[in-house]
Amino acid sequence: MLQVNLIPDGRSKKRRGGGFSLSLPTFSRMPDRWVLGALVAVLGAVGVGAGLWYSSEGRRAEVEVALERAVQDSSRFADLISRTSALTARRDSIFEKVGIIQEIDRDRFVWPHILDEVARSLPEYTWLTEVVQVQEVPLKVQVSGRAGNIFAITVFMNQLQASPFFSQVTFLSSEESIENAGTVESQAVQEFQLELEYEPVPLEELETVPLFGTDTSMSEDVGTEPAPEEN
Repeated sequence: MLQVNLIPDGRSKKRRGGGFSLSLPTFSRMPDRWVLGALVAVLGAVGVGAGLWYSSEGRRAEVEVALERAVQDSSRFADLISRTSALTARRDSIFEKVGIIQEIDRDRFVWPHILDEVARSLPEYTWLTEVVQVQEVPLKVQVSGRAGNIFAITVFMNQLQASPFFSQVTFLSSEESIENAGTVESQAVQEFQLELEYEPVPLEELETVPLFGTDTSMSEDVGTEPAPEEN
């Protein structure tokens, strides 16, 4: 049978009979420096553990706040991205419609551009007798007319070549004829034929003006006209 000695001083009465006894060590038998060192080590370990625990708790709180903020930002950005995508799709649709309208306008104003450039380039003592389309792609127009002399035809061709709407101006023929033959006003003229190749001009290079404009300055001047002084 085992016998445990619980008396601090280690003194106990031995029981009669055989067997052996087991006693627990006491701190009184250990040197003071070892006890103090062990106590410091335990306290240090407890302090380090507490510091790590508080640090992890604070870090976790920061992470939770950052996560909540990120979720809120994600919701706000998702709504913003959705609205941006809708606006982008609307913008693309508008650009597509504008492109279709521009294509329609470009084809619709081909002949006005041709006639306007031909009329603008026509010099004095020169008149036209016919303007007709002779080819569709690329668009080519044949211009027939009469001029007082060969120099007027040259000026007419140079001015047509300076127009951005014609990529090529070709001289076809010229011959002298009598205008008003058999009369007192008869005179020699040059009948000519030219061929013009139309070239589309980018819309950004065209100058546009409003169809219906109001001159506000004139109305303001009329409204502010001073009354005549009485004599």
